[in-house]
Amino acid sequence: MSLLVVAPRVNVNSANPQFPYPPDDRLDPMIKEQLLEDVKSAMKARDKRRVNALRLVAAEIKRKEVDERRPVDDPSAIAILEKMMKQRKDSHGQYLAAGREELAAQEAFEMTLIQGYLPEPLSAEEVEALVEQVMKEMGADHISKMGQVMGALKSQLAGRADMGPVGALVKARLST
Repeated sequence: MSLLVVAPRVNVNSANPQFPYPPDDRLDPMIKEQLLEDVKSAMKARDKRRVNALRLVAAEIKRKEVDERRPVDDPSAIAILEKMMKQRKDSHGQYLAAGREELAAQEAFEMTLIQGYLPEPLSAEEVEALVEQVMKEMGADHISKMGQVMGALKSQLAGRADMGPVGALVKARLST
């Protein structure tokens, strides 16, 4: 007769027993922590509209953590927030086109809330200067180098500039 021994579940993250994934010293979840603090303060202020909008953002970040089985760091949180901003912009435009002012106002409110967690956007001049700098560093002088230039720019411009116009700018500079 064999005896089956079941070991108790051990929490590998002793620093935070609510989050069972191993801690990563390189991660600095400042955006997530600020978001959760803002949810608490909005709850205390009984601001239902703000609480609901912040909970949507918090839920999306939590979903990403569960899907990837690791905590969300600031670059990942910025990517999530950018995606949510794009969704809100699209919805806002559609609601305005359909004459649904109350829903458009809610989307606009959520966009302003999300924008508060994103880094300060760069001006057009700053983006152009960064594009020129990266192109010089890489020695990019032909359109065939566009992918490499965009890859280098993406990490530097994450959350600070819309990559669509940046791509057009890089393409225009490399085509001449």
